[in-house]
Amino acid sequence: MPRDRVPLSFIIDDSTCLVNMGHFCTPQFATAMPNRAEYQKPWRSWPREIPDSFVRKFGQWCADQGVKGKYSIVPNPACVGWLDRELPGWSRADLQASLKLVRELMLPNWDIHPEMITHTRVIDLKTGRPMQKISPATMENSYPQEKKSVDELAAYLAYALRIVKNCDLPCEGITTPGGFGNSMKSELPIAVDQAVRDVYGIDLPHYFKYVISGDRSTEPKLEHLRGVGTDNVRLTVNVPAGTGDWFGGWQGDSLSDPDRYCNAAATSGRMVELIQRRQPAVMICHWPGMYSNGSEEGFRSFQRVVQSLASRFGDDTIWMKVSEIARYWAAKQLTEIRREGNRLTLTAPFATQRYTLQIDAAAGPVSIQQGSKRTQLRQASRRSTLDAGTWIADEQNLVACFDLPKGTSEMVLGANS
Repeated sequence: MPRDRVPLSFIIDDSTCLVNMGHFCTPQFATAMPNRAEYQKPWRSWPREIPDSFVRKFGQWCADQGVKGKYSIVPNPACVGWLDRELPGWSRADLQASLKLVRELMLPNWDIHPEMITHTRVIDLKTGRPMQKISPATMENSYPQEKKSVDELAAYLAYALRIVKNCDLPCEGITTPGGFGNSMKSELPIAVDQAVRDVYGIDLPHYFKYVISGDRSTEPKLEHLRGVGTDNVRLTVNVPAGTGDWFGGWQGDSLSDPDRYCNAAATSGRMVELIQRRQPAVMICHWPGMYSNGSEEGFRSFQRVVQSLASRFGDDTIWMKVSEIARYWAAKQLTEIRREGNRLTLTAPFATQRYTLQIDAAAGPVSIQQGSKRTQLRQASRRSTLDAGTWIADEQNLVACFDLPKGTSEMVLGANS
């Protein structure tokens, strides 16, 4: 694990600039699926906006606590307007200020993902307009219901990514809205790879779609892997969440149940279970559930969970963006390590930060040779201070932590390092 700690992350879905997706999505889902009770709620009474003042409060608090994760930016939220052009109901100045806030405050602690184009109606890429027919088959949450080619699926993802790029927002992956791609699960990682590489030139795309429950592993999965053993390793990383949404729900009208994540003493709850199993502990929510239609009840519950986790597990966990978890796991699983005596040669297809090795029956000091640069690692005083550029040892093993570059590095152990 990075720094010998369990990764934590917070995935926020249904977020975007200004638009309250709970208010605007509900009537569109009700038209397509009129028999679903959750779509018959009093959406007109819910606020149309989640204001930037709340984004600022949330983002600043998270920055102060070191919280990291993923924050969606739906490009044409519920068909209200295009974030790279106009958002009817708000001035252009309002829209530009909202995007600027995301760039300055949410970055660099949050990955930005498109959650497809509208999160409601499927867009005809030829016209840029929603499909004329309204049914479950023309809603993104269940699209596509029939098989399409990988290129067709990639084109839809790329359309969303280009709008996010037009907003001057970086992006290394995508989030699927609801059941998007359920009929093409094997093709989805290939389409993600094609779209993210095409639009952003990213060498390691990732995506969020799945929620893992029970005893199954929450570790990321390396999918569509090819080129192993060459200088051009390619893959897509599937980073799952490990919890349900137990804050305020996607419509923002539910009361939170924070103890399902972690009770006040951090002795029970799903996040505690995952930390104790030493598996990535990634929790999920929906942005309207943080705002809770203006009461901010979900946000307060989230604050309590973060503080409870820190009170017990602060020295055992590390907050990471989803892209950082994806990159670490690619390096963790694909870096080739050869040991000859007190020397280890590492051949890494991907760079990552805080790469951490446990080496049995080894002693310090430790140095790293990366190209022509040789770096002597410092000995950490205790495990909780282990960080990039340090090592610590006991009678059984040595643990070293350092930033791993792409390519070949050499680690030398012992007095001759």
